[in-house]
Amino acid sequence: MTLPIGSYVVEIRTGRVGTLMGREGPYVQVRPLGGGREWDVEPDGVREATSAERLSAATAHVNARSRGEVP
Repeated sequence: MTLPIGSYVVEIRTGRVGTLMGREGPYVQVRPLGGGREWDVEPDGVREATSAERLSAATAHVNARSRGEVP
């Protein structure tokens, strides 16, 4: 299954949630929700995020921002 750019994905190995930003060579680039540095993952190392996973990650980011942990 090929996910479109902009899809919300979960890195299977770590459970990190992010946005699929592009493809480069044998990898896909994923950016954390709320922005930040992209990381490379093998294409079969990600899956589409569920609505609950997206909501949980977005809530965690908003809470961290309110505590001053992220800009």
